[in-house]
Amino acid sequence: MNGAEIHVEFAPELHLFVPQARRAGATRAAVDGVSTLGHVVESLGVPLTEVGTLTADGRPVPPAHIPAAGESVTVGPVERPQRVPGAPLRFLLDVHLGTLARRLRLLGVDTAYESTDIGDPALAARSAAERRVLLSRDRGLLRRRELWAGAFVYSTRPDDQLRDVLDRFAPELRPWTRCTACNGLLRPATKEEVADQLQHGTRRTYDVFAQCAQCGRAYWRGAHHEQLEAIVSEYAPDGRGELRD
Repeated sequence: MNGAEIHVEFAPELHLFVPQARRAGATRAAVDGVSTLGHVVESLGVPLTEVGTLTADGRPVPPAHIPAAGESVTVGPVERPQRVPGAPLRFLLDVHLGTLARRLRLLGVDTAYESTDIGDPALAARSAAERRVLLSRDRGLLRRRELWAGAFVYSTRPDDQLRDVLDRFAPELRPWTRCTACNGLLRPATKEEVADQLQHGTRRTYDVFAQCAQCGRAYWRGAHHEQLEAIVSEYAPDGRGELRD
């Protein structure tokens, strides 16, 4: 490697993003006296959404720091629980995270979800417009400059995804308060109000209902309530609710 260089060492939590050869100890990276440290870190594969403390020669520096030749840089992971200042904590999930979106909504977490691929620019723009933390496994999407805030989803398994998001952000949980289909808020409803959505057996068997104030979907204690109760009991053991889809 020719020209000015710095030495960069990544925390083990970030090794997923860097090639195997850069995981052991410090790695060399070229600097030009103009590009920021944040740019250098991302050029090495790590989205800034996953970066916590940056130090240069032992002193904390921001991502906007212009690294000088010979500096030794350490890159740490985000602290947990991660605080997201500037807006109420709420999320936006990309097209690949539908199951995670439904489970977050089940727990009462404000979670927008795009069920179709609207493209990276539109997702990043919505994140900024609505002040939502974008959750994705797309590293390129998380590096977009117009993004307001984001986080990488480390697992492909919905159970692990949910556990990781709750551990990282510690959102307030209010189970059974949101529509799992559209994220709208639920309200109590009479059987008559939702009668057009009920089959005969349901009308005869159930008396307690809720309805989404946004899309109108009806909810009651249905066939899947045990599976949903198990999720709620694991993450919000004090959660109470009588209304299931």
